[in-house]
Amino acid sequence: MRKDIVLGKLPNPFVFRDGSEVRSIADWERRRYEILEDVISLEFDGLVPEPEKLRFEPLHDIVRGKTISFRIHCGTEAHPFSFCFMAYIPKREGRMPVVLTGDAVYTYACTDRVIEEADRRGFVIVKFNRNELAPDYDDPDRKYGINAVWKDLKFSAISAWAWGYRRVIDVLCQLDFVDTEHIAITGHSRGGKTVLLAGATDERVRYTSPNGSGTHGCGCYRFLQREEKGLYEDDISEPLDFLFEYVPYWMGQGLRRYIGNEQNIPHDSHYLKALIAPRCFLETNGYGDIWANPRGSYLSWRAAREVWKMYGAQDKCCTWYRDGGHDHGWKEYNALFDLMESDINGTPIPDSLTKIPYDDMDDIYEWSAPEIK
Repeated sequence: MRKDIVLGKLPNPFVFRDGSEVRSIADWERRRYEILEDVISLEFDGLVPEPEKLRFEPLHDIVRGKTISFRIHCGTEAHPFSFCFMAYIPKREGRMPVVLTGDAVYTYACTDRVIEEADRRGFVIVKFNRNELAPDYDDPDRKYGINAVWKDLKFSAISAWAWGYRRVIDVLCQLDFVDTEHIAITGHSRGGKTVLLAGATDERVRYTSPNGSGTHGCGCYRFLQREEKGLYEDDISEPLDFLFEYVPYWMGQGLRRYIGNEQNIPHDSHYLKALIAPRCFLETNGYGDIWANPRGSYLSWRAAREVWKMYGAQDKCCTWYRDGGHDHGWKEYNALFDLMESDINGTPIPDSLTKIPYDDMDDIYEWSAPEIK
């Protein structure tokens, strides 16, 4: 039996700070910048600055049909920084779509089966280890990764990891095997939280696909999923106080004042998702991944989709659910590949990406997209 807790209605993203309403696409573009400023500051303590310099070097000859490693040199003149990524390049002519993940920290990220399927479809797979950008533990003295480059700034680890996606894309846009119009990013769990931020802040990304990202990602602050004990590994979705107790370095510290008061956060996860519109968005979850709040994620996805509706692009805002728990594997990648192929070829979105995961849930918002004439 469900014991979900609804803390409040989702706020309306179509209202400016001054109380006026969005009436046009041009209005939304201005409102979008307000949301960027407000949400990124509160959620992530801001973005990392652009590097003062950037160059890259391939660590092998670039040969199609091979796995090639690259090193990116970036940072500042005073504090240079470098990190690596790997590209699995199909043996094909011309430019190819790319799927990029920072989840090389996980041993199971982009398995051989995923790479084989990407190769079959003519997609380049690119991986880097986001933990090179910032450690996945508290670094109060700012000693490691790019924390040491900008010691006096307070950006969160997730902001640092998202910066890594932007720098890899900087390089991809200079490589002759990359179709720069069709770049996808994906990540799992905390990597999904990172991907949501990276996709919201980099318009070179055409496909953003966070998986199992939960609270501070695609999950919903105002909706807590609860289950009978023993049905699943977890019986409640990830709470905000847990994040601040165990992984505060992921967070914008201003969020701390909303612990126990989440219904008064000025935004919710649908705001960050909405920043991706009208580009392609695919949110994936497991029905049994209660910690990641799959039902709350779905409700905030429905709210965010109103922005795609405003553009007349609601078919580009997709969600895909499977049975099972907290995992990111071939099925999720295959769903992303399917979305990419349908977009590239101009064919209908596959039925699997239009399936309603929960047909018995009421919306928790009371507004809709403005009618654009």
